[in-house]
Amino acid sequence: MTNVTKATDRPELQKAIEAFVDAGFAGIQMRVHDEQGEWVGSAGVRKPGETAKPPTDGHFWAGSVAKPFTATAVLQLVAEERIALDAPVADHLPELGLDRRITVRMLLRHTSGLFNYTGEYYEDGTFAPGIPATGKEWVDNRLRTYRPQDLVALALSEPARFEPGAGFSYSNTNYTLAALLIEQVSGRSYAEEMRRRILQPLALRDTVLGGDGPELPEPHAHGYYRYQDADQWKVADVTRQNPSMLHAAGDAMTTTRDLHTFFSALNSGKLLPAPLLAEMRTPHGELGYGLGLFAQDLGPDHGGTVYHHNGGAPGGYGALMYSTPDGAKTLTAGLTTGDAAVDPAQAFPEALDALVKQVFTATRPSA
Repeated sequence: MTNVTKATDRPELQKAIEAFVDAGFAGIQMRVHDEQGEWVGSAGVRKPGETAKPPTDGHFWAGSVAKPFTATAVLQLVAEERIALDAPVADHLPELGLDRRITVRMLLRHTSGLFNYTGEYYEDGTFAPGIPATGKEWVDNRLRTYRPQDLVALALSEPARFEPGAGFSYSNTNYTLAALLIEQVSGRSYAEEMRRRILQPLALRDTVLGGDGPELPEPHAHGYYRYQDADQWKVADVTRQNPSMLHAAGDAMTTTRDLHTFFSALNSGKLLPAPLLAEMRTPHGELGYGLGLFAQDLGPDHGGTVYHHNGGAPGGYGALMYSTPDGAKTLTAGLTTGDAAVDPAQAFPEALDALVKQVFTATRPSA
């Protein structure tokens, strides 16, 4: 049985998460597994105007944390020789009229060039909108249910960002397409296949993928979203939101415990054969993206290589998920934004960098 330490036992971790609250987040809950055991803690508030901290076993919308789950299922199908990484996706989904140069690998690596159905930000500063994913439009539409086929159809109706394989562009379309691929090859729904392949074998009882229900089970912290309505700034409680707008790309509902269990199992080799795990973790391009996760070198003084994939729901919630290559040390967290006028995005990178280095820098024994 893993020891659960209290916040007072690791004051440096408590201080590191309180920096997120100082940066403008309403609350954060975090779980760390390392050589000292398991630590759980939280900072900030469960709900603005209250004093209770976020629950350390709380449910939250985890956004793009869904992508490594989806990629894992695709790579399991590759291991079973039911699909090939470098085969055209069009071979399995001919009705979509996809460019035959787009391969399974390109979907998982974000090198297909396909338009991002939540909107594209271009290098010249222009923005091409997709489905309502920000601002008042998203707040008003956040309970709407989207069909994955409609999300993909929207993306395919727009010009590609570049020729297949000619660049990197993070696009939710790739992973919603990967879900349609999983369904076509397996003969089961994406949600059912994720339960069968990952959630049930790992006993992830508090994780939902491929759902469209807007309710977060108790306990949970509340998430808020600040947006402009005409000439006024408003704040909405967006705890209830329909995740289907990011099908298989950002529709995860989960807990820090389940994220730890999944990411530790993945990186310790329990979910994929070694050659495919190595493919998944091989960094590509400037951002170091593999097939569904990022590789980051913290440097020899701060723990070396870690693998991660963080996530953000369209509003109110975010998630962190990090692991060492052997899966023995993990950091998982859920964050919420509140009703303050401060934009936490400004100070987020600095707080995140400090937290990750705090967790993954090896503790040196005292002389």
